[in-house]
Order: sequence, then structure tokens, then C-alpha cells
Amino acid sequence: MPAHGSGLRIGVDLGGTKIELAALDDRGAIVLRERVATPAGDYDATIEAIARLVESAEGRACERGSIGIATPGALSLRDGRVKNANSTWLNGRALKEDLERRLAREVRIANDANCFALSEAQDGAARGASIVFGVILGTGVGGGIVAGGRILTGANAIAGEWGHNALPLPGAEDEPLPPCYCGRRGCVETYLSGPAMAAEHARLHGESLDAPRIAARAAEGDAGCEATLQRYARRLARSLAVVINIVDPDVIVLGGGLSNVGGLYARVPALWGAHVFSDEVRTRLLAPAHGDSSGVRGAAWLWESP
Repeated sequence: MPAHGSGLRIGVDLGGTKIELAALDDRGAIVLRERVATPAGDYDATIEAIARLVESAEGRACERGSIGIATPGALSLRDGRVKNANSTWLNGRALKEDLERRLAREVRIANDANCFALSEAQDGAARGASIVFGVILGTGVGGGIVAGGRILTGANAIAGEWGHNALPLPGAEDEPLPPCYCGRRGCVETYLSGPAMAAEHARLHGESLDAPRIAARAAEGDAGCEATLQRYARRLARSLAVVINIVDPDVIVLGGGLSNVGGLYARVPALWGAHVFSDEVRTRLLAPAHGDSSGVRGAAWLWESP
């Protein structure tokens, strides 16, 4: 095992469709990268796929590295097994123990949104910030908090999971409250995920467009797409204002597919002030420096987080 702060850092991002590995050097540069399809539904094959990626990387680098894993869900504080993962074949399984047995060393595991936040806090858009809130706006909505370079896990291992809070101050344009897979109605995720935006646009404007296309059409002057983006920005502003009121981060970094909607970075801060309990809002809303690489980079940085 490399000493803390030196040596090869291996990060693995365990996603629902792909498993990606990246190895970082002492400066944080990616020195090798590889990905394979996730053997969805097959837990044992998932363990083996991760192990083979690690073994291949170490063979190519001629060096043994530290290993961090970004996963959906979290490790239960009760028994250490995976909980709340949308890759359901992981739930209830002793992922950390099984990987450590297979790889014959300690492995660190964190939620993928936490890894995203750590990456951007460590050497990304939020570098140098004391408190960072990392937001995932993609197929789902997640979040992670990093304070003083350290991931905040929380008493229940759910710190930062803002996507399953209720949308703040719902009005007529937000009704009826959409059902969420978690069993509740009106969760932030049911409004701010990419599929949620696309579904509402189709219902109100009769066009089947995904979120990137809606953003592109809005930029071209399409009134319906512009209206969809305005609703989205209002909801995002109210939702992030609640985060600011509670966590008061220096920086909020957007990740996931919707982080590519450039207009959000000006629209949302212009709106959230009306809902933040302060006469001035100094929190900055930033795009990610590392884009889609932040999750796997954050996993590699887990050994640098106290």
C-alpha cells in the first residue's frame, strides 16, 4: 500500500451500465484509464470485474496502488452492507468486505455523489473552498458535502441526499405532485432529474425531447423549451436555497448531464436570493472542472480525505 499522500491512486466508479477505473499520479493526473460493461444483476461477476480492472491497471503501471470505489447508495452503519442503491443487486451485499477479500487489501468506498464533491473540492472547480456541496443532476438527483477536505457522511450515512426532500414552496405550475420511486410524492428528484424535465416538457408541449435537446432548442429561441428551462431554474433555485440555508456552502458544483446547461449558472443565482435567509448570498454556483471524470477521480482521492 502506498503511503498516505504518495503513490498510485486507483479510483473505480461502479455504475449501473459501466465500471470505470482511473489511476492518478502524485499530481492528480490520470495516468491510465479503462472501462468495462457492468454485469448488471450479477453480484459475483461485478466483484470479479472490479478486481480484474485493478489487476490490469497495476500490471500496466508496475505498481500496487490504493483503491477507492464510488458506488450508488451507501454502506449501512448497522451492518456495513450496501443500502439505497439503484443498482439493486448490490443492496444487502457486503461489497467492501468482499472486495477486500478478493483484492487482499483495504478498500475505501463512498457514495458516487460524495466522490464527485470530493473530486471538485480536491483539485477541481471548488479547490480551496471550505464547504462544498456537489450536486448530481442526471438520471436521478443526488448530492454530497465536503467540509475541510473531508466527506461528511452523517449519522445515518445520508448527508447531502437532498433529492428526496420535498420540492420547496410548490405552486400551481408544480402540481400535481409527481410520485417518486421512494414512495413519496413531490420529491426534488421528480422535478429536477433529466427524465423529469423531458416528461414534463412532453406533457405540456407535446414534444418528446431529452434535456440536452430542450436546452439547445431554447438557445435557438423555441418558446416552449425556454418555458421548460425557466420552470426548471425556478425549482432548482428554491431547492438549492434550502441547501444554502442549512449547509451554507462556499461553492455549489453541478454535475450530471444537466450541468451542461450553461444558462443555469446565471439564472439560478439570480433567483435563489429571494429564498436565502441572508441579506447577501456569496455562495458560488460553478460548473465541474472534471466533468464526467469527477466520480472516478473522487474515488481515487478517498485516501486523501481524512
